[in-house]
Amino acid sequence: MNANDRKIFGTLFFSIFAAVTGVGIVVPLLPVYAHDLGASGLYIGLIFGAFSLSRTFFLPYFGRRSDKKGRKPFIVAGLFSYAVISAAFILFTGVESLIVIRFVQGITSAMIMPVVQAYVGDITPRGKEGWVMGLFNMSLFIGLSAGPLIGGVIKDRFSLNGAFVCMGALSLVGFVLSLVFLPPTAEERVVKKGLAPLAWSQLLVDRTIAGLFFFRLAYTACIGIIWGFLPVFADMEFSVSASGIGILVMLGVLVSGVVQVPMGWLADRLNRKSMIILGGLVVTGAVYTFTHANGFKDMFWASVVFGIGGGIAMPALMAAAVLQGSRNEAMGSVMALLTVAHSLGMLVGSLMAGVMMDWFQLRHAFVLGALVMAAGTVLFTACTWRTDLSRGIVPATPPPIPEG
Repeated sequence: MNANDRKIFGTLFFSIFAAVTGVGIVVPLLPVYAHDLGASGLYIGLIFGAFSLSRTFFLPYFGRRSDKKGRKPFIVAGLFSYAVISAAFILFTGVESLIVIRFVQGITSAMIMPVVQAYVGDITPRGKEGWVMGLFNMSLFIGLSAGPLIGGVIKDRFSLNGAFVCMGALSLVGFVLSLVFLPPTAEERVVKKGLAPLAWSQLLVDRTIAGLFFFRLAYTACIGIIWGFLPVFADMEFSVSASGIGILVMLGVLVSGVVQVPMGWLADRLNRKSMIILGGLVVTGAVYTFTHANGFKDMFWASVVFGIGGGIAMPALMAAAVLQGSRNEAMGSVMALLTVAHSLGMLVGSLMAGVMMDWFQLRHAFVLGALVMAAGTVLFTACTWRTDLSRGIVPATPPPIPEG
């Protein structure tokens, strides 16, 4: 990676870290905030569902547009919109307003995440996909784990509006960094190539992309179950304190973030397909272990193992996605599809766990999560059976060598 690409990577890394941390500060506080405003369980579900719904629908659009028009305009606009949305949370305090704001926030999120990941993929050197994506993913996972802790402190020391202000300030930091330090759109490699991305009809029948999609969906469904219902499980079954619950929810994300870089380094040297399968099996076992937990200690170690499994699989999976995006000249579209899988997985996992809680026992939600992860691993294996995910694929037109 040359000096210019390192500057781009650093800008994207810190911009997304700031934005994700800001969102992480606010999101865990929203259920309590909505409840205090008089929202029923259904309305709280709609507040979170509106985000996933709009994000899922708009992800393919913005990912595709960035393949044609460049990355910077969408990143800059999205980060600035996040700052505006933080002000909207302060100004509009009705339950219905929260649903609308979260719907708009989902659209904004669709402008940022897949486009940033595609930009990172554009500048990733051949043969170092795992290392670069693992390093970048660390910004996401550590931001997600740090946000809730910071949000709790801000709310206790100041107020909920202080958390909204902090989210807006961090988003503005990301906006300024991207506006100033990312090169003009005309200098982006995806724009210089001027090649039309592969048609959706061909991308959607690509077996390798399908395998990556199924695995990402299953893994994120497990995250949805753990984030949404492990706190309830820990409280109902073992009367774990609020701080203890916060540790359990944060732990898997934090551990996964810490191991992203070494696992990314290994993904460039070992068989990526084997790493993804191994990570899927570890996650399956960890989620199932929650079913037999007898207290905080058991849940603590299950969360640690869950984070290790995700840390093994995700850098290899994202490295494989970079290869597919390069081969198809559709980096933004491929990243958008994987982010759709992420959104759908969170939604499906939460809904499945809710049904299990209402109709059976909450412990059974973790059994279902383990079965989903096992199925996702099997589908990934079947779809990529004859695909070499570790070999770099030379694009149809080599990218121009940047000046300097």
